[in-house]
Amino acid sequence: MTATTAEPACHLPAGEDFLLLPPTQQPVAYANVDAIFATRAIHRGPRPRPLQRGAEIAPRYRVGDRDHGLADFLDRAQVAGLLVLREGAIRLERYGLGLTEATRWTTMSTVKSLTAMLVGVALQEGRIGSLDETVSSHLPALRGSAYDAVTIRHLLTMSSGVRWSEDYTDRHSEVNRYSKSIGDKVPGGVLALMRSLPAEAPPGSRFAYCTGDTYVLGCLVSAAMGEGLAATMSRAIWGPAGMESDAFYTLESDGGQEIGGSRAGITLRDFGRFGQFVLEDGIAAGRRILPEGWVTDAGRRHFVLDPATNSYGADGYGYSWWIDPDGAMVAVGFAGQSIYVNRAARTVIVTLSCWPQPPFAAAYGIDFTAERRAFHAGVLAALRHDPPARPLIQV
Repeated sequence: MTATTAEPACHLPAGEDFLLLPPTQQPVAYANVDAIFATRAIHRGPRPRPLQRGAEIAPRYRVGDRDHGLADFLDRAQVAGLLVLREGAIRLERYGLGLTEATRWTTMSTVKSLTAMLVGVALQEGRIGSLDETVSSHLPALRGSAYDAVTIRHLLTMSSGVRWSEDYTDRHSEVNRYSKSIGDKVPGGVLALMRSLPAEAPPGSRFAYCTGDTYVLGCLVSAAMGEGLAATMSRAIWGPAGMESDAFYTLESDGGQEIGGSRAGITLRDFGRFGQFVLEDGIAAGRRILPEGWVTDAGRRHFVLDPATNSYGADGYGYSWWIDPDGAMVAVGFAGQSIYVNRAARTVIVTLSCWPQPPFAAAYGIDFTAERRAFHAGVLAALRHDPPARPLIQV
């Protein structure tokens, strides 16, 4: 047996453990998704959109009986990246936990909201005629399954009625079976899992968060468009919206289907540019990319929720966007990732984080969801009391 040469190598967590990592492993894993999973590039266009820099704000917020400032939020909420845009100008930008301006940090489930916008692209381009078209009419592989009665609208609103457990602490839950298939890079493994699931409720009758539904939605968009999600995102949004960096979708296997609902990678300012694209009603480079009224429909409460029953504290769910009680649309991802788009306040807030997960979270003694919501309120208050100065420079 021939010995190998001792060369330096980077050790990364196993892909199947991605939702179960201890706090010490979260930052390195979240910044190196493309080294753990198979990926496909989302290409930027030739002309990045400059972002103006306005006067920096200094938000304060209150949790319980204590007041906190910006540094407190960054430390307490384990924040790797923070960006605030008002009227398209940067009012606050921070990096921590090893994140840099060039790092493509994991989107986690915030990419669900991005993928949902590609349904709008498909409608605008005439590749999909109606949200009431059935899943199986676009995906023959799911004919004869519980998805026969499910429509595109049901996928967008997490109301397929298909059995699914989103319990990240249970290795045998559907979400961890999905995660293991992706980590093992099994060709067709996720779609086979989805096909095997029985119906639990009539489609459209209830809201039940299901990462698998957005995987199916991504497969459907790919089939309707006749190209991969990365290709559609590149030409329809990433280029026209002026992203400054290439991003990536993760894949279910080497060279396989893009994962529409988790683990893509994007730089902090491009997260912000996507939020700005939504804020500007899906118009980019002077061209309407999304149908007129699509963003409004996506941000409507298709299901009214009890804020105490979901991980964001939303009181509604739209087309793969959580709806804040203040009316903002919010893309939310595991461990503290979020894109908050408040169209009334013309504000986008991006947070990229490493919230510790069970059993480690209990040691921190912090309600991370409440912390972020309070900070969002502090940002809006700071912006109300500090009108944007004339932008000084561009990036």
